[in-house]
Order: sequence, then C-alpha cells, then structure tokens
Amino acid sequence: MAAKKPSKRKYGPRAAKKVGRVMHEWKEGSLHSGRNGPKVTSQKQAVAIGISEARREGDKVPKRAAKKAKASEK
Repeated sequence: MAAKKPSKRKYGPRAAKKVGRVMHEWKEGSLHSGRNGPKVTSQKQAVAIGISEARREGDKVPKRAAKKAKASEK
C-alpha cells in the first residue's frame, strides 16, 4: 500500500492564532465590527473578522470565493 501523504494545512498557524484571539474578544463581548461599530453577536461574523484580519496581514488563508453573477431577469 502507498504511504499516506501529510495533509496540507488550509489555514496557517498565524491565521489560526489570529482567529483564536478574535474569538476570545467575541466571548468577552469586546469585539466590534469596524472601528467603533456595534458589538458583534454572531459567532460566524467573529470568525469572518478573524479570517479577514489574517488575510490583510498576508497569513496563509484560502482565497475568497468568487461572487456568482445573477441571471438577468426578463
């Protein structure tokens, strides 16, 4: 049998650390959207903020999904 290849990480360790820090802020209730925006209450939004911060700093994160074009209405 062929040996198993080690799986490639989708997210780098620095990106994972950044998301962990943002999740900690979310749990404390101190995470805001934007600079002075409202508090983040959704867990999914908190993860998205962490991923976008990691992407902005150049950490290993998958590319954003391409937006799908709407079908023209007739």
